[in-house]
Amino acid sequence: MSSVTTPRYADVAVGDALPSLDLPPVTRAMLAVYCGASGDHNPVHVDLDFARASGLDDVIAHGMLVMAWTGRVLTGWVPQSAIVSFDTRFLAVTRIGDAITARGEVIEKFVDGERRCVRVAVSAVDQHGETKTSGSAIVALA
Repeated sequence: MSSVTTPRYADVAVGDALPSLDLPPVTRAMLAVYCGASGDHNPVHVDLDFARASGLDDVIAHGMLVMAWTGRVLTGWVPQSAIVSFDTRFLAVTRIGDAITARGEVIEKFVDGERRCVRVAVSAVDQHGETKTSGSAIVALA
């Protein structure tokens, strides 16, 4: 059971920022745990020799892990059941040591039939300002 309450449509405005999520730097242990939890055992995420043979300097984070962090911005604002859709484009790899900040901003309010919704722009950015993911979500509000 979630303790997050859905904001009221009338109380939300275009331009409102969702509470951001600041994450610690990515570690090998973090990637190994996610590998086990997700079932994504691609060696580019955990095997340094494989990553180097693939042309990378080091292992890289799973794109879906970064997307999940972005999703936490949404579920920190509304219950998961209020999320109608959520999409992301992967723009840059996330490396060991990258400290990600996930953000969201209301960019549109609209009514879809009887459902009152907002569109939220979401992104994940590292400590250098490089955008790792960018996307949007549609959220139904009361």
